[in-house]
Amino acid sequence: MRKPIIAGNWKMFKVRDEALQFIYSVSDQAPSQELVDSVICAQFTVLRCLAKRQGENIRIGAQNMHYLDEGAYTGEVSASMLKAIGVSYVIIGHSERRAMFNETDKTVNLKLHKAFQQELTPILCIGESLEQREKNLTNRVLNRQLKADLAGLTGEQVANLVIAYEPIWAIGTGKTATSEVANEACKHIRKQVAKMYSPDVANKLRIQYGGSVKVNNIEELMSMPHIDGALIGGASLKAEDFLTFLKVAVKAKSE
Repeated sequence: MRKPIIAGNWKMFKVRDEALQFIYSVSDQAPSQELVDSVICAQFTVLRCLAKRQGENIRIGAQNMHYLDEGAYTGEVSASMLKAIGVSYVIIGHSERRAMFNETDKTVNLKLHKAFQQELTPILCIGESLEQREKNLTNRVLNRQLKADLAGLTGEQVANLVIAYEPIWAIGTGKTATSEVANEACKHIRKQVAKMYSPDVANKLRIQYGGSVKVNNIEELMSMPHIDGALIGGASLKAEDFLTFLKVAVKAKSE
């Protein structure tokens, strides 16, 4: 049984006081880490204050990182910098980074390797556009991304990362893939990883769904056999909703 993982992606929201209010609200109420991995992926300015107050059952993640250790890269943050302040996870290849900031499969691959070197757990985001889905190219797109993004990684590394399937057409649009559609895509990802590595690696790999996840659809999504969690954007900003996601995940995967 794969342990569920719920990750909130705060994007460019919350100043320090708001972040502190959130972490104080959830730290003591989050379910045991033995039951679910609870992750808050916040912007760089609040990572340190969150990490200092994360408690036993919450882990802090970053939303991006550079693939080099240091250098003249204005505005960038390295994996070692994240590790030094207590960050445990990092989102890599989010569709907004790919679309707005020229993230490529090549840089995604470099970042994955660097994250593992610094013992950060990557949350790798992959997914198709609406045009690609309408042309029945979803599986082809996922295969291409997996091949390029995972290049050079060992089976052990792949088994220990997290993949977030996030159809681009469902991010921030209010549209959500049905639980069946999401599960089929996650199933395909697992099948492709089994081909690239082994069935054992694929069975250990945790795959999240991301794309307009809400409190009113999380239960149905988490009931699917190949969906091990969720990467949640705006709906993760409220502490009470984040706790609801965690509790639903625990219940769904324990039944």
